[in-house]
Amino acid sequence: MSSYKALLSVFSHDRVGLISDITGTLFDLGVNLEDTSFAVLGSGGGLTSILVVPDDMTPNHVAGEIAALSGFENADIDVKRLSLPESDTPPTDITHRIKCEGQDQPGLLARMTEVFIDFEANIVRMKSDHIEGEEEDHFITRFSVSIPEHKADACLTTLGNITERLGQKLSFEKVG
Repeated sequence: MSSYKALLSVFSHDRVGLISDITGTLFDLGVNLEDTSFAVLGSGGGLTSILVVPDDMTPNHVAGEIAALSGFENADIDVKRLSLPESDTPPTDITHRIKCEGQDQPGLLARMTEVFIDFEANIVRMKSDHIEGEEEDHFITRFSVSIPEHKADACLTTLGNITERLGQKLSFEKVG
């Protein structure tokens, strides 16, 4: 049976069983999941996934089946057929896991992520958590990155200098 790939995005109030309801419905439809991620975002939960959808099923049908589930009345659900042309992509092999934490401030992610560009490092995964504190808000960001081996030391040193100026504590580990 022929198929196409689509991007699924669901944002809903978080609750127990949210992921199971979505993935079970997709299974029942004959839709296969590829790369998938979920995160609690504020009081909601966000799931994104690359889907392999049978050709005879429209993206609107898939979205409608999820929207019809109990508890998804106010959910934002989007299914879009992927149409990215084949092209060269940056490396996705994770060479380093990096953690930055400290006081939250505007522009924090922008300053940290700009460092990776200068060293041709690709962010493969990123997760940031904003934690409200009694005295100040705390921000924790975790990166899984692919850094060219010959640029890794300079990249991490530069990132350390930037994060220190931003009041962040940096830690990292080499993978593999």
